[in-house]
Amino acid sequence: MSGNFSLELNEDQIQLQKWVHDFAEDVIRPAAEEWDEREEFPWPIVQEAANIGLYSIDFMAQAMMADPTGLTMPIAIEELFWGDAGIGLAIMGSGLAAAGIAGNGTPEQVFEWIPQCYGTPEKVQLGAFCVSEPDAGSDVSSLRTRAVYDEANDEWVLNGTKAWITNGGIADVHVVVAAVEPELKGRGQASFIVPPNTPGLSMGQKYKKHGIRASHTSEVVLDDVRVPGSCLLGGKDKLDEKLARAREAQKNPQVSSGKQPAMATFEATRPAVGAQAIGVARAAYEYSLQYAQERQAFGKPIIMNQSIAFMLADMATQIDAARLMVHRAAWLSRNGGGYKNAEGSMSKLMAGRTAVWVTERAIQILGGYGYTREYPVERWHRDAKIFDIFEGTEQIQQLVISRAISGRRIE
Repeated sequence: MSGNFSLELNEDQIQLQKWVHDFAEDVIRPAAEEWDEREEFPWPIVQEAANIGLYSIDFMAQAMMADPTGLTMPIAIEELFWGDAGIGLAIMGSGLAAAGIAGNGTPEQVFEWIPQCYGTPEKVQLGAFCVSEPDAGSDVSSLRTRAVYDEANDEWVLNGTKAWITNGGIADVHVVVAAVEPELKGRGQASFIVPPNTPGLSMGQKYKKHGIRASHTSEVVLDDVRVPGSCLLGGKDKLDEKLARAREAQKNPQVSSGKQPAMATFEATRPAVGAQAIGVARAAYEYSLQYAQERQAFGKPIIMNQSIAFMLADMATQIDAARLMVHRAAWLSRNGGGYKNAEGSMSKLMAGRTAVWVTERAIQILGGYGYTREYPVERWHRDAKIFDIFEGTEQIQQLVISRAISGRRIE
């Protein structure tokens, strides 16, 4: 443990917070409605983020790796998603692929492939993390995508279909989680890099979504996709050792079989998803607070009515509590030696629920106006629901937490 938990931001974090907020206010907010309506990937906005260094491997490395407090990333993410969740996810979506590589790859693989998830301002690139499948969403232990080793050519052959993939099919680098030994369930899985322009990888259905519409979400089809042996994250020796432990664990439950690669990535990114939810909730709260102070009814601002003022008080309290949990989880992931009681899942659960509830209350405060697309609160409400669903549903977070606090294999 490198220090005591503190909520005080240092000078660098304060400057970064302002820098990202200014970009969100000046560039993202004015474009949010247009890209929500278009339901297309906002390439011009991502390009602008790349031009100033916000969408870059250097920024991600400084925020993820070089920050001893763990707070820089959630601070930046909250401001981006305060601007707009769909555009925010378009900018941050490659980070999940990068986290998958960082969490499972060798130093050489990290050095080679994470930069290719971002590219350069001259050539912007994207990454995609491919786990979910049509029949395996929350149940990541039941993936049907197979990886078979062709020893003669030192290649892995991937076949299957992935679903609900951010940047799926348009990314340059796809990180694919596949079953090597399906009988071992989640312990028989591994992660693979699919390099740019690899034959056999294609985009399937593009989803038309309730919210986060500026973020590209689609199926990824893998048809006899061949990747070099060097694209197995962690390497063959490490995989063989893990599979051997998993086989032994089937015979002897006392033997640890190691973490699932997908779950290791999700654990690391849950506070980041919580920060996304807080950004959306804060946007809705601030807008409805200003509206309540300006809107006149019965001869006075509507905030002068306790029914409105108390809603806003609860909204502010919930957002603050959720942010505290996210910052604690982010700090623990860097300084606390890992989570003891699923604090990462707690933070995502709390923040996701807060975003859905706060944005719904914002619509209520605006009344009929809040229900129209002329005002942004209905978009924020549509965007908020995803935080109860992706990267582990509300119920999956409850399952993870209940197992952690009870020490039992609750089903």
